Amino acid sequence: MRRCCREDNRVPRSVDHAQRRTEIADAVVRVAARDGLHAVTIRAVAAEAGSSLRFVQYYFPTKADLLTGTLNHLEQLSHDRWRQRLADLADPPPPRALIEAFCTEALPTDEPSRAFHLIGTSYAVLAMTDPELARHPFIANIDRLESRITQALSRAQASGELAADLDATAEATRLVMLTHGLGTSVLIGQHSPDTALAVLGYHLNQIFRATAEPNSTSPG
Repeated sequence: MRRCCREDNRVPRSVDHAQRRTEIADAVVRVAARDGLHAVTIRAVAAEAGSSLRFVQYYFPTKADLLTGTLNHLEQLSHDRWRQRLADLADPPPPRALIEAFCTEALPTDEPSRAFHLIGTSYAVLAMTDPELARHPFIANIDRLESRITQALSRAQASGELAADLDATAEATRLVMLTHGLGTSVLIGQHSPDTALAVLGYHLNQIFRATAEPNSTSPG
């Protein structure tokens, strides 16, 4: 242990530790995408990154640390891409555009989003039987997504864009579950990204088309 501390003291202060963690996380993604998340070990990631075992362990002492660190990195990249989707919209963004941006970003339509969906889905499966992995706030992040969609739907409902009897909370949950299911179908090759996007668009059309139909009916 003291040996590690001496080595840590020799690390130049100019080292960009965030960049080092990013490089290791990128190596995790490459190993997982090629061989599956079960193949991700500290040794395999060190070999993929062209680094020593000790170097990887300095930043991620355990496999659980490695996986949660990579998931955090991918979540941040996903948030950055989502903000880019909203950059050209009004402030605040129209409810449908906000919801569509959330759900579209969650679908594996390109390599970055595919990596995020692959790692996230695989991580969730592993966390079912690994208490250490389950401690990561993975579900809390999904809950926050549902909350943001619920808020957007409620705002649309208040402005008359949605039917008054729509249950915003239940619809937000359905949208998140629909998106996750579509994403998995794309990953396993059942459907294409274009098909997934079309299904998402169809569902959003059904929600927003049900606007104030009862009020538009003529009396008598």
